[in-house]
Amino acid sequence: MKSDFGVNLRHIAIIMDGNGRWARKRGLPRIKGHSAAEKSIHDAVEVCGELGVEYLTLYAFSTENWSRPKAEVSFIMKLLSRFIKGNIDELDRKNVKLRTTGRLGDIPDGPRQDLELAMERTSGNTGLNLILALSYGGRAELRDAFVKIADNIAASSDITEEMISAAMYNSDVPDPDVIIRTSGEQRLSNFLLWQSAYSELVFTPILWPDFHAEQLRNALEEYRTRKRRFGGLE
Repeated sequence: MKSDFGVNLRHIAIIMDGNGRWARKRGLPRIKGHSAAEKSIHDAVEVCGELGVEYLTLYAFSTENWSRPKAEVSFIMKLLSRFIKGNIDELDRKNVKLRTTGRLGDIPDGPRQDLELAMERTSGNTGLNLILALSYGGRAELRDAFVKIADNIAASSDITEEMISAAMYNSDVPDPDVIIRTSGEQRLSNFLLWQSAYSELVFTPILWPDFHAEQLRNALEEYRTRKRRFGGLE
């Protein structure tokens, strides 16, 4: 299915990187960078809705992020609750379905309950699927998938790629067409390792709090110039 952008674009995934550097450049505490990032999320949801994109996955908090200073982690969890409570009415009005991927059980009770209530409230919506990757790691997801598979097979030789895909956290979600990373870093950082096998990668030097609607559309313009081959000949 083609989006209103004119190309096959069902699923956009974004590694939202650069909040800390954005704050440091301005002489501010790192937490200010996390706060400033909210507008970029709003813009990404808005643009995806306008283009008819079905899935938007945002890498919000990785399994490795738990090793950050406790005060910063605590602030991010509070910010998550604030974001959910402050935006659920608008998301619901825009027909957005809120979902998560990752080890949600790791999230503290308060924000986890806010997420669960928001997901339940929007579960019947039929527009954009907004997927927050929380306590997510690609290796952790693969490990969890293999454990699930091991409980249901007689021999390792029975394992197929289809079985692995079906055991992923959100097996109904198509692989991302494009993965965008902000801040200038050029790596996946343990994000959607299985699903990104044939995703196009777009890297931009813009820090996430400065990555607004115009910058997202520019990144998607770059994606539109790519010819996806999926391993085949031109």
